[in-house]
Amino acid sequence: MEKSRQEIKDRAYALAKKYEMENGACAQGVFAGVTETLGIQNDDVFRAATGFADGIGLTGDGHCGALSGAVMAISYIFGRKKEDFHRRGKMLKALLLCQQLENRFMGEYGVCRCHELQTKFFGRFFNLLEPSEIEAALNAGALERCSSLVGEVASMAVELILEQQAKDAAKS
Repeated sequence: MEKSRQEIKDRAYALAKKYEMENGACAQGVFAGVTETLGIQNDDVFRAATGFADGIGLTGDGHCGALSGAVMAISYIFGRKKEDFHRRGKMLKALLLCQQLENRFMGEYGVCRCHELQTKFFGRFFNLLEPSEIEAALNAGALERCSSLVGEVASMAVELILEQQAKDAAKS
């Protein structure tokens, strides 16, 4: 029996949230949640998502790591291949989908930098390289809130991917 689009989105949400709760690294959690839900396995790209935790390298700078992981998943599925590197138009589908993702993200959260998201959610930024800051973040509810965001972004990405795949199938 084929799963409904909502069931697929719910699975991506649950997996990504679980991975963030258990393992940290928001970009990897989203990438794994999306790709596993869609039956894709690529440890090399998964590994490449490591540095996007907490913005970039736990600095809070850069955009949300969950958003980075979703962009990586969309780009992995729809992005330009190396053999087409000289063909600029081959990246357009992925770029437009990533733009839609960013628009949805901004519509939902209003900001996309990790530092700004933490400030919005918790009234401050936590330096997760410091043990006392990790404890403060946990006490503030960061694990639950950020894990939920990771799940929400995975669900957004899966929705965009499924919509595009349906459009592509209708054309062929």
